[in-house]
Amino acid sequence: MRFHILIPAALVSLSACAPSIPDSGAGVGFDAYDDNRRAAVDAELEGGAMSAPAEVESQPLDGGSGENGGAEGDVADMAARALAREQNSGVDPVNASPSNPPPQQVSNAAGISDEQDFDAVSDERSIEQDAALIAQNRAQYEVVQPGAVPQRQGNEGPNIVAYALQTNNSVGQPLYRRGPFSSKDKEARNCRAYASADLAQEAFLAAGGPERDREGLDADGDGFACGWNPEVFRASVRGG
Repeated sequence: MRFHILIPAALVSLSACAPSIPDSGAGVGFDAYDDNRRAAVDAELEGGAMSAPAEVESQPLDGGSGENGGAEGDVADMAARALAREQNSGVDPVNASPSNPPPQQVSNAAGISDEQDFDAVSDERSIEQDAALIAQNRAQYEVVQPGAVPQRQGNEGPNIVAYALQTNNSVGQPLYRRGPFSSKDKEARNCRAYASADLAQEAFLAAGGPERDREGLDADGDGFACGWNPEVFRASVRGG
């Protein structure tokens, strides 16, 4: 019997310790207003008179007197300086107004051509004078006609251009026999003595090439020393 009495007492004590759950339907924060404040807010929302805002205090800026004295002083000082600049420049100020005529056009500066300006050119000369000036310039043209290629005089060494046009084999295609001591390594070492492949080819032909290779410049026997390529000259004759 005693056990049944203790159970309701424990339940009562637990309910007293449990935190209260706020009513979400009432809205957050609305229960913080008292009835008078809530009534005032409702009246303002329904079109009643709004309360006057708090009064804003202003302080005068440095260098001025009275309310906004500093700002007015700065504006007046700027206007005075602008007026002084206009008076010292000797140019009358132009007030912005639709009735004012447009400002005078600045003349063309020296050294700048105005031949693309039709109005400027028409004032300087007529169409007939301009045509005569064009004809005068055309009469001074000098057309140089191409002439024959000059021939080499005397013994000035092998002509690699003529040699390139006389051959038709490709680079690397062997035509001439070389000795057992010829090799690409030896060719590479000997070719370092020449600044270009053209100079190496001239020396190769002057020393008995392409049949003989005394300096070891044409190891594969194609008749072209140090990788010299005759195709450049052949293509120029073909026009491609």
